[in-house]
Amino acid sequence: VLAALGPKMLGLARDRADGAHTYFVPPEHTAAARAILGPDKLLIPEQAFVLHTDPARARELARRHTGSYLRLPNYTTNLRRFGFDDDDLAGTGSDRLVDTIVAWGDADVLLGRIKEHLGAGADQVAVQVLDFDRRGLPRRQWRELAPALLTP
Repeated sequence: VLAALGPKMLGLARDRADGAHTYFVPPEHTAAARAILGPDKLLIPEQAFVLHTDPARARELARRHTGSYLRLPNYTTNLRRFGFDDDDLAGTGSDRLVDTIVAWGDADVLLGRIKEHLGAGADQVAVQVLDFDRRGLPRRQWRELAPALLTP
């Protein structure tokens, strides 16, 4: 699969690969990507997630993630296609943008966002769990999320 965001790269993924892996995208992008790829190609979006129910703390971590990507024109151009504007893209992102790109809350929130991507045409959803501790892996969060994610 090819990493793809915009229509041209998604077309290339359709024509020359087995599908596309999309990153830093809302579920609406998944629907648009599926329309370009057609029904027979793989579509695997990534969904970032913060396992925290306090809005201020969750968004603090989410903004640490979004801030670096909002300095890159390929991501901001893509987000503009889905209705985000200069105010949303400024700094580390508006609450609306942050909440769209990085789901936060409990396992049910994550499952809901995964279902949105699947309903929009994803074949699978790659989950990136964010953690305040940058030195290690989010093992505690993986353990807490695993039962919900592994339930058929």
